[in-house]
Amino acid sequence: MTPSLTIGGAAVPGAFELPVEDPATGEAFAQSPACSPEQLDAAVTAAAAATADWSRLPFEDRRAALRACGDALGAHLEEVAALLSREQGKPLAAARAEVRLSADWFGHTAALELAAEELTAGDDARITMERVPHGVVAAIAPSNFPIILSVCKFAPALLAGNTVVVKPSPETPLSTLRVGEVLRDCLPPGVLNVVSGDHTLGRALTEHPSVDMISFTGSVETGRAIARQAADRLLPVVLELGGNDAAIVLPGADVTALAPALFHAALANTGQFCAAVKRVYVPRDRAEELAGALAALAEAAVLRPGSDPEAEFGPLVSRSQLERVASLVEDAVARGARIVTGGAPLEGPGHFYAPTVVTDLPEGCELEVEEQFGPVIPVIAYDDPAEAVRRANATRYGLGASLWGPREAAEELAPLLDSGTVWINAHGDLRPDVPFGGVRSSGLGVEYGYWGLLEYTRIKVRNSARR
Repeated sequence: MTPSLTIGGAAVPGAFELPVEDPATGEAFAQSPACSPEQLDAAVTAAAAATADWSRLPFEDRRAALRACGDALGAHLEEVAALLSREQGKPLAAARAEVRLSADWFGHTAALELAAEELTAGDDARITMERVPHGVVAAIAPSNFPIILSVCKFAPALLAGNTVVVKPSPETPLSTLRVGEVLRDCLPPGVLNVVSGDHTLGRALTEHPSVDMISFTGSVETGRAIARQAADRLLPVVLELGGNDAAIVLPGADVTALAPALFHAALANTGQFCAAVKRVYVPRDRAEELAGALAALAEAAVLRPGSDPEAEFGPLVSRSQLERVASLVEDAVARGARIVTGGAPLEGPGHFYAPTVVTDLPEGCELEVEEQFGPVIPVIAYDDPAEAVRRANATRYGLGASLWGPREAAEELAPLLDSGTVWINAHGDLRPDVPFGGVRSSGLGVEYGYWGLLEYTRIKVRNSARR
């Protein structure tokens, strides 16, 4: 059964349909409803009409609604996970984990507090500060983790009293549309609307005059375009625009022992993870050892369709993503880099790219400084930790970074890394109670926890004179 759009609390068929591809075969397996301009206007209008009542609902009632959403999604875990695995390509076990995390995220969000603060209570005035919602939030999620990256936007937005219009990636619309169907009975009509379509729909949504805030996860180029649109109307935005996270292995580290953790931090979701390790810096005298250990893990990795119970990693989500990864590796090799293992798409159907280890990269090549979003691990030798930090920072991104080795040495270097998060002897550890965001081209604002909740509010001061 094809999922429907959710507009004003009702099931709405699309104005037309778009094919949805199975990345394991490269062939369309379903049709997704696509939203017309008139339907998009109806969705935003429904959200705007629901804003007043929803924002005035007692905070405890909104909390209860979020908990009900978590329970409902948990009850449909298997069917949503199957859709997610089929359209995104990730192994079914990973899809289940994403849906389970998403269901739990509602509970984590519902536990947050958003109380008014008393700033002063003098003889002449009582001044309080409260956090109030923006209004209608446009939430646009990417294809790599479509369910959790939607929920971590609209759950805090709803708790704060906003209403939301969610738009998933056109590559992975079905599972998010199904989530919209599952949650219809948990929320009043118009509070949560879910629409789908091609990339022109995203622009139409962010430009809609009744949208009051935009939360977007995706490419730098699209994020910049959204920021320019928002600037014209002075709209608040949260932009999570990806990363090119560096891992620095310090002198004295046991590189062979670290290799499995680095490998899995790099290949999470077949490398399609904003906070994945995308380059590894290692002392020159240990570079070959680490490259060899990572290559052995790469060669043993099992790439299969997500439905295969033996699959450890799935395909890349699209042909264009496969071609981008291949192009970056080919460019690095043309500039003198050396392939230790992998370095090419797998033969056969689908968008499978062999887990790849590359070394001897010339400084500043695109594979080092740009986000590749695939199963490729550049291993880059350095002569001094200061050199590694300099090269780690020499990119337009600043989402995350990590240091591996003796803790005291890592703590000394951590302040020098220019990123939103620095992990020590770990990487990509994202938690619902810890803020996450980047600097420079990695975006604006933060998500998760209390600090992420605040992004979906504005300050309102009440100054009451005592007479």
